[in-house]
Amino acid sequence: MKTRYTLFALISIVGIIIDQITKFAIDRSMRLFDSIPIIENYFNLTYVRNKGAAFSFLSNASWRLPFFITVSTVAALVILIALCRLRDDQRLAHTSLAMIFSGAVGNLIDRVRLGEVIDFLDAHWYRYHWPAFNVADSLICVGVFLLAIDMIFEEKRLKRG
Repeated sequence: MKTRYTLFALISIVGIIIDQITKFAIDRSMRLFDSIPIIENYFNLTYVRNKGAAFSFLSNASWRLPFFITVSTVAALVILIALCRLRDDQRLAHTSLAMIFSGAVGNLIDRVRLGEVIDFLDAHWYRYHWPAFNVADSLICVGVFLLAIDMIFEEKRLKRG
């Protein structure tokens, strides 16, 4: 049981630290809207700030900040409750929940500190850009993907009995 919480805490802390260090580095070394090509026509470091959620969802809503802070806080609490309900042998689920938790907390820190989220990873194909994102967003996406895989394996395990 102790291993479950140790793994979760380690992944969460490392994820939050990496997310915050990268955002701090971008904020200190680039001006807003500066862009540095890393892989020509495919990937840039581009400093932007997002007041909304994915794809700038709700970025102009007057109530957006309390809403996103509340949603992030509730999500973090739900993740902690879910963690307590997992079996010790569900390491992939522990890992995925830690990744989702650290991403949620990383973006929550930005929202509380800045009122918006620092984004800087700019994937694109020539002039067609995916919305910029950050390490926290990446942790959430990879964590959700791994959780889906874990759920598939868990369903198969339960069917086998």
